[in-house]
Amino acid sequence: MGNIRRPLPVKLFIGMLSVEPSLFDACADIFGKKYGPLDFQSGILPWDRTDYYQDELGHGIVRKFIFFERLIDPAELPEVKLFTNGIETEFSTHAGDANRRRINLDPGYVTEAKVVLATTKDFAHRIYIGSNIYAEVTLRYGLKDRSFAAFDHTYPDYRTAAYLTVFNEARSLLRTALPKMMNRVVY
Repeated sequence: MGNIRRPLPVKLFIGMLSVEPSLFDACADIFGKKYGPLDFQSGILPWDRTDYYQDELGHGIVRKFIFFERLIDPAELPEVKLFTNGIETEFSTHAGDANRRRINLDPGYVTEAKVVLATTKDFAHRIYIGSNIYAEVTLRYGLKDRSFAAFDHTYPDYRTAAYLTVFNEARSLLRTALPKMMNRVVY
């Protein structure tokens, strides 16, 4: 029998999709007040591997990732997903009885071994994590290549060299922060 141990803290991130990049800064301000300062953010990245959100968000969707300095307990992910869903609703436009999102917000976290995304949708490769939220391991870290790598189910955009570079940088920041964090009693 293995010993039960508290999980290591993880690096929270939020992936943002929109045709209005100005919303990225507005959301980053909101999330900074809730989760603390950012220590890393990607540039504006293309989102051209699928047209999945095109009907809802429009043409010319782009992506940006923001990462937070403060590490969190991975058990906080469902709460973060519920909060981001609320922010999506706040930024939605209303026409009659219908809401249309202007921004899609996908929280997740980075560990030394994986990138995890939160979602409201169940599927064969996802597990339930509470509060009607599921999670999937989207990328895994390979020691041989010293880089994150995709699974068969990994979204096409997360397979790109640009995204892998972003998550490798976030992993590096996590590895720097973990020894400092482990000297503290509470996270």
